[in-house]
Amino acid sequence: MDIRPADGGHAGEIKTVTANGVEFAYLEAGRGPLALCLHGFPDTAYTWRHLMPELAARGYRAVAPFMRGYAPTSVPPDGAYEGDALVADACALHEALGGDGDAVLIGHDWGALPVYGATALAPERWRTGIAMALPPAGTLLETFFDYEQLKRSFYVFLFQTGLAETAAAREGFVEGLWRDWSPGYDATEDVAFVRRSLGAPANLTAAIGYYRAMLGTVAPTGHHAAGRPAAGRDVPILYLHGVRDGCLGVEQVDGAVSFLPPGSRMEHVLQAGHFLHLERPREVNNLVLGWLA
Repeated sequence: MDIRPADGGHAGEIKTVTANGVEFAYLEAGRGPLALCLHGFPDTAYTWRHLMPELAARGYRAVAPFMRGYAPTSVPPDGAYEGDALVADACALHEALGGDGDAVLIGHDWGALPVYGATALAPERWRTGIAMALPPAGTLLETFFDYEQLKRSFYVFLFQTGLAETAAAREGFVEGLWRDWSPGYDATEDVAFVRRSLGAPANLTAAIGYYRAMLGTVAPTGHHAAGRPAAGRDVPILYLHGVRDGCLGVEQVDGAVSFLPPGSRMEHVLQAGHFLHLERPREVNNLVLGWLA
């Protein structure tokens, strides 16, 4: 399946690699140490279109895979969408793409979860990590059940039901999430990418499967048990959060840095919502590149 725009646009060539039993489709720019960029929901690898050229210009090989189940990446045969599977994917992609100890891991939303997990599990693979719009689990556990956050998270609970696929496939649902989460941002192009990637029922069910695994509606497969974090080296992480985030309110993440490894830092991005790297690309790129430098 090719989800590129008809005119080619800025998409670039889609390549494939097999890692952790999944055939991943990915975009690539530049040469040098691996910079693995992981997207979230409802999004695609094209979300990194502003950052990837900047990483390439700074001497990195920027690779943005479509996450498991997001076409043109295959639907995983084991049906695993738990966090351990995403962490295992990041480590397997590092190996399959020839990464070394100078690799960096960058993630947004669901893609941020492996930033925390993979850098803790296999610190020898990663020089640093950058996470956006999803704080460490400790922060979420403290704030997720606040009333205002529960209202924002209605879709998480909807996705536990048999109505999820019908609702998410309706015209306006994905558009509504982008509008609520990043007020004022024109997501027309991004939503078109999402509709192509999740247009098939199996792909949409896969994307919803992340949330079903999250709350235990679907039991973990146990196929990707991550084990304990490795001892010996802490990988510092830069955490970025938009002040206007309509998915996870900024007040919910104020304590995030206390759950990050030593040497980590948190930065708020003003005038940005959930998709901060798309809304304020110059500012976010500068923060990312400054951290990597």
